[in-house]
Amino acid sequence: MFEAAEVGNKLDKTTYKRKAPGVRAALLAVQRRIAASPLAPVIVIGGAEGAGKSETMALLHEWMDARGLETNVLFDLTDEERERPEYWRFWRVLPPKGKIGIFFGSWYSGLIVDRVYERIDENAFQRELSRIRGFERMLTLEGVPVLKYWLHLSKADEKKRIKQLASNPRARWRLHRSAWKFFKRYDDFRSVSERALRETSLGYAPWTVVEAADTEYRNLTVATSVLEALEDALAEVETRAAKRAGPKPPLPKPARVNVIRRLDLSRSLTTKVYDSRLEAAEADVGRLSQKLAKAGRSLIVVFEGPDAGGKGGAIRRLTGAMSPYLYRVTGIAAPTDEERAHPYLWRFWRALPRRGRVTVYDRSWYGRVLVERIEGFARPDEWRRAYAEINEFEEQLAESGNIIVKFWLAISADEQLRRFKDRQTTPYKQYKITEDDWRNRAKWDAYEAAACDMIERTSTEYAPWVLVEANDKRWARVKVVETVRDHLRDRR
Repeated sequence: MFEAAEVGNKLDKTTYKRKAPGVRAALLAVQRRIAASPLAPVIVIGGAEGAGKSETMALLHEWMDARGLETNVLFDLTDEERERPEYWRFWRVLPPKGKIGIFFGSWYSGLIVDRVYERIDENAFQRELSRIRGFERMLTLEGVPVLKYWLHLSKADEKKRIKQLASNPRARWRLHRSAWKFFKRYDDFRSVSERALRETSLGYAPWTVVEAADTEYRNLTVATSVLEALEDALAEVETRAAKRAGPKPPLPKPARVNVIRRLDLSRSLTTKVYDSRLEAAEADVGRLSQKLAKAGRSLIVVFEGPDAGGKGGAIRRLTGAMSPYLYRVTGIAAPTDEERAHPYLWRFWRALPRRGRVTVYDRSWYGRVLVERIEGFARPDEWRRAYAEINEFEEQLAESGNIIVKFWLAISADEQLRRFKDRQTTPYKQYKITEDDWRNRAKWDAYEAAACDMIERTSTEYAPWVLVEANDKRWARVKVVETVRDHLRDRR
């Protein structure tokens, strides 16, 4: 794959000076169009030691409007990053719409180094490449085009470049501290890098391999390629917009027999039994949650269900069992302007708990396949692919030590109506009832069908759905707290 980048391409300085101003002007023009578009492109810069990665990053800042660029240098992990899933550090710095993100050090860097030094085996390497393909595909579909550049040097050219930089006090800082160490494994790095690039260079996120021995050739090649890729991305936006026009799909209908309708909503507890079981379960949750940090674990609890389903009451009983220093309750409403400027999972990735902590979500990322699906805020292609994207998201959470418990609190339509009327007539409960609640109730069957699809497609061994019979609040609250206790016990 790299042979084509070792043929000796060069560009004389006269030609470079003649062509550079035109490319620079065109880059600024396309950047202005990006600023007014729904796109948030990402530029990934990787390659050989001494190939000019930092110089290329500096060139983009010089030739483009730096106010529209967000640069991220990601190599060594911080303590905060070590306590969260690997991709947290990348998700949290994705650019908003209208901006261009530059990644110097990316989701490829550590993976390639780990494989070269055999910290991971071939199966793990292939699994991570598959994850990268899914990640980049999702970004592209969410309006984040991924432009990837690999600056290549032959073995002889890399040795020569490292020596030049090492002998120049003014340029020595450009060398990575492990440059010579990595060079000793040049053949291994080349082999692993070639495979990584080959298996992740796909139509939606192709790699551009640039021969980097000649500075002028490298600079103009990268700049011209960025220009063309951004123009292509803008054209694609216009094409997609034309395809989106059309009637709304019909609302889904639930099956006559389904996982929600099979629940026995008559289950209940007496006050005496409720008090006894809740007290015992809360004591266990309080004790076990204190051990999360020592076990290297965190806890994520997700609550979904119909309006007035009892989520708030269940959450209060659960959090009442834990130290307030450990948990955070995150209520999910309509996305803010900042959140809408990023892929839909962005706001959930950046709020993940640190090791030893607990995050409780009062509604969650499942809004994409529930309210956004039913109310038409997400197109059919968006919510249909969200099932797989959510499963991948939760798999990464579980792999990094998160215990995930997801509750669907089920009530009958009659019980919801009773609770709505109670909220309307009880002054201190009136804040809980809105016009949206009544409007959503009119689509009860559609929401039930969407919930059944969600449960079927996203209940996994690492993040199972727990269906809670919630017509009786006492039964529901005890089941929630006892279930969390059981998960904490089983996954110590």
